[in-house]
Order: sequence, then structure tokens, then C-alpha cells
Amino acid sequence: VRQRLGAHVYGVDMGSPEQHAVQALTRRGLTVSAAESCTGGLIAKRLTDVPGASAAFLGGVVSYTNEIKERLLKVDHQLLEEKTAVCEEVARQMVQGAMDLLNVDFAIASTGIAGPGGGTKDTPVGTIWLAYGNREEIRTQKLTDDFGRDINIAIATNKAMRLMHHFLEEKLPQDLPESIESRW
Repeated sequence: VRQRLGAHVYGVDMGSPEQHAVQALTRRGLTVSAAESCTGGLIAKRLTDVPGASAAFLGGVVSYTNEIKERLLKVDHQLLEEKTAVCEEVARQMVQGAMDLLNVDFAIASTGIAGPGGGTKDTPVGTIWLAYGNREEIRTQKLTDDFGRDINIAIATNKAMRLMHHFLEEKLPQDLPESIESRW
């Protein structure tokens, strides 16, 4: 199964990425927040589904409109005008804004077009930017496939959890079990 599924296998007998992330952050006394657009709070839900998450997850912002991205997360107005909300730079600014607003050590963000409408030739439905990081480094990942709204959101949320896990695996290696991908 591992050979056929490859990188699509997160792990075996090891809990979810969000469980490990919350546990590692809690052990270190570190905190995390979420800034979400197209995932509509599902990242925050996944984190708060972990028992004891309140020790690490301080809160989040569902910034579904540009006005909220600007006002609460301090995303640059000109950037939104020039590049739209669906770009790498906005995802990065959302992470920074969430860290600043909620005074946390780490943050995770999503912005994109889940569908079914809203896409353009340059930014089709299924284009989603994820970002995760801390004050020293912010990483991003772009998703581009359209599988329909519900699946696009589920994939984005799962990828966000894995992105966060890999980042923490690198930054706090003794606190997280290796994912299967790391061992291959």
C-alpha cells in the first residue's frame, strides 16, 4: 500500500498531524492561530477537535472578505487590488497578521477559490494558497486542482495540517514522530 500510495500516506499508527502539532506546541509552551478564507474555519476546527488544544491554539480569524483581511490581519490594500486575495503574498501576510493580532508563536493561513464559481482564466477554481510559519520563516504551498467545492476545502485543510506538521517536525524534531514521507 505504501509503495502504491507514496506521499499520500501520512503515517501508520500515529495519530493525526494536528494531534502531534498541538501536543508538541503544548509541551513547549508555544502557541498557534489560524487565518482562514476559503477553508472557512475548518483548520481551526481540526485544531480544536484535539483534546487540550486550548493550551496551544489561541484562536483564529475567518477573513472571508478583503475588508477583514485588511482590517484585522493588516493585509496590504494595494496588494489585494493588484494581485487579488488569491496569491502567495496575501497568504504570507495573513500568517504574519494572525501572529501579530493574536500574539502567537506560529500561524497557519488559507486563501483561495474553492468553487464552484469565482474562478478566472488566471486564477481558476481550485487555486488555493496555504501558508504556515513563525516569526523567522513562512512557507507556502499552492494547490491548483479542482475536485469540487467540498473536496477542494477538505484537501486544502488536510494539506494545511500536513504543512504545519512538517514545519514543526523540522523546528521541534524531538517532539514529533517522523511522518512516513520523512522516512522515505
